[in-house]
Amino acid sequence: MSGSPFGARFDAVRARAAELGVDAVLVSVGADLPWLCGYEAMPLERLTMLVVPRDGEATLVVPGLEAPRVVERPEFGLRPWGETEDPIAIVADLVRGAGRVAVGDRTWARFVIDLAHALPGVELRKASEVTGPLRARKDDHEVVALCRAGAAADVVARAIQAGEIGLVGRTEADVSAEIGRRLVDEGHQRVNFAIVAAGENAASPHHEPGERRIAAGEGVLFDFGGTMHDEWGVGYCSDITRCVWLGEPPAEAAEAYAALHASHAAGVAAAQVGTPCQDVDRAARAVLVDAGLGEWFVHRTGHGIGVEEHEDPYLVEGNDLPLEVGHAFSIEPGVYLPGRFGFRLEDCLAAAAAGPVSFTAADRDLRALG
Repeated sequence: MSGSPFGARFDAVRARAAELGVDAVLVSVGADLPWLCGYEAMPLERLTMLVVPRDGEATLVVPGLEAPRVVERPEFGLRPWGETEDPIAIVADLVRGAGRVAVGDRTWARFVIDLAHALPGVELRKASEVTGPLRARKDDHEVVALCRAGAAADVVARAIQAGEIGLVGRTEADVSAEIGRRLVDEGHQRVNFAIVAAGENAASPHHEPGERRIAAGEGVLFDFGGTMHDEWGVGYCSDITRCVWLGEPPAEAAEAYAALHASHAAGVAAAQVGTPCQDVDRAARAVLVDAGLGEWFVHRTGHGIGVEEHEDPYLVEGNDLPLEVGHAFSIEPGVYLPGRFGFRLEDCLAAAAAGPVSFTAADRDLRALG
């Protein structure tokens, strides 16, 4: 295959490191690693670490028994280490002489502490200061990958709305498992989550599906997503939330959902290039406040999405970062009435010069299912 994105990403990381005065970037487990070089490390007690000097060749230090899993690329050299070798010493030798080193945010504490001891006098920084803004701005290839993942999740959402997935009498956990299977059938390599929350359980935003059986006459909230690989083996996430009511919703629920729908539309309309992230949150939140539901909207309006389901930028009060072309994020206002019912409406979008582009398009109304 031609047109690999990795060379440009290494160049961008080095340029950003230079801006920050960082001499080397060390990336271990977490999303930075596959984004940068196409390899996803297993979270083992054996250290895997990509060493990216600001000047010089990058090296992937990897346990010898994991080396066969690595697709070697021209952007980095491979340094397998044996069971009797000290990988911390190997990494320390590769960055010897550096004064400031950025370490991956997800690196296990044991390795960070050992590195600090092996590199006395070296200032350690968070690698997200280098990689975060770069990963937040998706290129055209990444937007296409996110659209593919979103379209696959859309198929599952439409199946729910069409009544193709049986609900009444089944447990939340059973329905969740079916949603997961359908995500995989539609091309996802991994299911990240599949929330199914019936009745009063939907008032808990991150409810864990359990043995509660779904009944007629109540609402059900579905929030699910997975990871779908691009042609380079890098995974991009989907994330969508839709709600149904099993029968005709009572007036209070219908009115709450109508306000939520308007809140979602206001958030999407506000998500223009140049708009500060907090202003998108304010636009969505104002609708629910005006409807008397503001106290029941208990979380931010959105999160970034890409290689991780939650990443920069976050649409929340206090974040005055202006949206840029390529920023990808969710718009997901919610209304949660404890002990009664809850609703959330979520789509993920990319900021574009002509306006936000949604990755999902399943019907956003509160679908009544018989």
